[in-house]
Amino acid sequence: MFVELDANDGRPIYLQIVDEVRRQAALHILREDDPLPAVRQLATELKVNPNTVQHAYRELVREGTVYVKRGQGTFVSAQRAGKTDLSKQRQATLARQIAQRALRDAYRHGLVASDLLAAIKELS
Repeated sequence: MFVELDANDGRPIYLQIVDEVRRQAALHILREDDPLPAVRQLATELKVNPNTVQHAYRELVREGTVYVKRGQGTFVSAQRAGKTDLSKQRQATLARQIAQRALRDAYRHGLVASDLLAAIKELS
C-alpha cells in the first residue's frame, strides 16, 4: 500500500492516512480482504509515530472501511450490496473534503472559486 503524506496539507496526518485508504479502497486498488500494513511497518515507512497510524486505523474500523482480525492484522472490509447508500454518502463527503482543500489552496495562491471552477471545467 502506497501512502503519500503532504506536509503542506492542513489536515492532521492521521486523516491523510484515512483518506488515502478510503481512496484506494474506492478505486479498488485495495480490494476486499486485502491486508493493510502493520501499524509499526506503516509508521516506519511514513516516518510518523505509530500512535498516528493506530488512530487512522481506529477511525477506519469505526466507519467500517476496514476490520481487524485479532492477532492477524487489519483488512479491507467487504463491499456489501446494502452499503450502496452509505457509499454514495461517503463519496459526497469525500468530494466536499477535496473541494475544501482545493479552495484553501486556491485562496493561498490568490485565486477565487470561479477561477478554480473554470480550470476544472477546462480539464473535464
